[in-house]
Amino acid sequence: QLHLVESGGGLVQAGGSLRLSCAASGNPLGVYGLGWFRQAPGKEREFIASINHSGSSTSYADSVKGRFTISRDNAKNEVFLQMNRLKPEDTAVYYCAGKLTLIDSLFLTSATKYDYWGQGTQVTVSS
Repeated sequence: QLHLVESGGGLVQAGGSLRLSCAASGNPLGVYGLGWFRQAPGKEREFIASINHSGSSTSYADSVKGRFTISRDNAKNEVFLQMNRLKPEDTAVYYCAGKLTLIDSLFLTSATKYDYWGQGTQVTVSS
């Protein structure tokens, strides 16, 4: 079992930055692929970024490529999402997710791949 708790969300103006954190407990994080997803009201959950177990491979949605960066610290059992140049359309609840796997991040872009989810953190970007 893997327990995930997100933090770092909030209200920010367009063009600003936020750094989301996801703390894991229950098992060492180093054998889990991890991802960030978001869901806006009335929309489906959307893939944002993924990272493989070691951090050597990352993948991003086109909508955030060049603005967001996913990273992880396995020693501290945490995964991060650095979000820069935020836009109003980035407003959503952001979730981190985990899967016990050693596969490349390219294969972790679908929500159906993941077995563990956090409760989400709200990010609101004002125009």
